[in-house]
Amino acid sequence: MKILFLGRGVVGTLYAWAFENAGHTVEFYVREGRKAQYGSHVNLEIWDARQSKKDRLVKEKWPIVAHEEISENHDYDLIFMSVNPEQVSSAVKYLAPRVGNATVLFFNNFWRDPQSAVQPIPLSQIVYGFPGAGGGFEGNTLYGGLYKTVQFGTFEPEPTKRDLEVRKLFVGAGFKIMVQKDVKSWLWNHFAFNAAMEVEVLKSGSFEKVISSREALDGLGRNLKEMIPVLKAKGSKLDFLTSVLSGLPPKVVSFLMSHVVFSPKSMSYALVAHNHFKVGYAVQEVITDARKYGIKAPRLYDVESLITEQ
Repeated sequence: MKILFLGRGVVGTLYAWAFENAGHTVEFYVREGRKAQYGSHVNLEIWDARQSKKDRLVKEKWPIVAHEEISENHDYDLIFMSVNPEQVSSAVKYLAPRVGNATVLFFNNFWRDPQSAVQPIPLSQIVYGFPGAGGGFEGNTLYGGLYKTVQFGTFEPEPTKRDLEVRKLFVGAGFKIMVQKDVKSWLWNHFAFNAAMEVEVLKSGSFEKVISSREALDGLGRNLKEMIPVLKAKGSKLDFLTSVLSGLPPKVVSFLMSHVVFSPKSMSYALVAHNHFKVGYAVQEVITDARKYGIKAPRLYDVESLITEQ
């Protein structure tokens, strides 16, 4: 399969490396001027959870192929879209006239209705999924990792031919597929969790400080609980993680997060600690809907003034 990755972000780079190792052709589209800035390779220092424990650490100078334009008569089988939620609209606008017959995999989060957010790309060409990967760039070095499990879902009664082809691609590269029956609710729940984390990042200044602080992780649970009425007002069902984290006392949430999920020696700690993405958009989106539905969300409103300062 010939695959184009829109942007040279963390998630796209990790999966591009995995797919190339599985025998596929991978290339990147980058904005004008970025090809020279990024150079011809990426230094990888990553954990690959598909491998046995002794083989998981990867250190590699990986050559990449990048382009600053997409031809309208391209021959890509798959276009891999993994962008921040605030970039979806501009990415869709650019890609729509250039999509050709390629399948477009949206491997990112949404707070808007996912089917509305991707128009005017034909819905018949779209596949929805979500990564199990993360990390961050330090210069030209990517510190991150890949989990074995990835999420998929569809808005059709049954998976389409394109859905099955993309899932086969991931399975062939050593990943495990988990299918979400209500993919829209799952994405909205995950978005809310990210927004709950971002509230604490706005206060403390970095993801690393949040996952290193019991107080901040306590706040994460309180933030998520405050967002439950917003999720319900949007028509979202609560998934297992959201139900558990919002139902437990915040002190219990912070204990579990600090000792299990973000234990200092865990892969998840390393991935999130290297996350340097700008925060605030997710929080603002939830605040906007909270006001729309007349829902009180004082913890969110308290950090709204910090969003413009980021």
